[in-house]
Amino acid sequence: MNSAPLKILVIDDEPPIRKLLRMGLTAHGYEVLDAPNGKAALALLDREPALVILDLGLPDVDGLDLLTRIRQRREGLPIVVLSSRDDEAGKVAALDLGADDYVTKPFGMDELLARMRAALRHQLQAQGERPVFQLGDLSVDLVRRIVKVGEREVKLSPKEYDLLRLLVQHAGKVLTHRFLLQQLWDEPTDPQYLRVYVRQLRRKIEADPERPQYIKTETGIGYRLRAPG
Repeated sequence: MNSAPLKILVIDDEPPIRKLLRMGLTAHGYEVLDAPNGKAALALLDREPALVILDLGLPDVDGLDLLTRIRQRREGLPIVVLSSRDDEAGKVAALDLGADDYVTKPFGMDELLARMRAALRHQLQAQGERPVFQLGDLSVDLVRRIVKVGEREVKLSPKEYDLLRLLVQHAGKVLTHRFLLQQLWDEPTDPQYLRVYVRQLRRKIEADPERPQYIKTETGIGYRLRAPG
């Protein structure tokens, strides 16, 4: 017996975008609910979507306000934001408010599908966190606090480990500079310290720290640990 397709709620005021997403997502086995505005989107939350694709530029409500209202009603619901290429501040604000990821318009369907899969995987991982995280040659034992690259155990400072643990717990998700600084330090800290620790961590776990395969920089926004699979 086949399981029911996952429902994806698309919130966008542009009919061509909604049509494109409906065709593309349906072709990949998803059921699509679509809303042209915030009011319709909130009504469709009762249909229990598995993931939301949210355009921030809506006619009746600020996209960030809608994101907050969705989060209040469905705390763990994955949200992927659509944003314009030059709206860096909007991306950061959306991520700080709890969006799982963002895709910049114009976008490719393959990129969007990959972001969706990562957000859905992250939700499952958060519900039942795996004690050992594996990504290529990198393994992180979150119980015993052991980090290995291949068979080689990597010695990390407490702060380096805390940074890696945060990235692992949110693998595939962009973590903003602000979020990381708040989580890693008890008091306001210069973002330069974060860059220093990311650089040190890359030296220890990346084959080529100048071309990192694990910890990706999201320019002007934050960092993302590549999701497994």
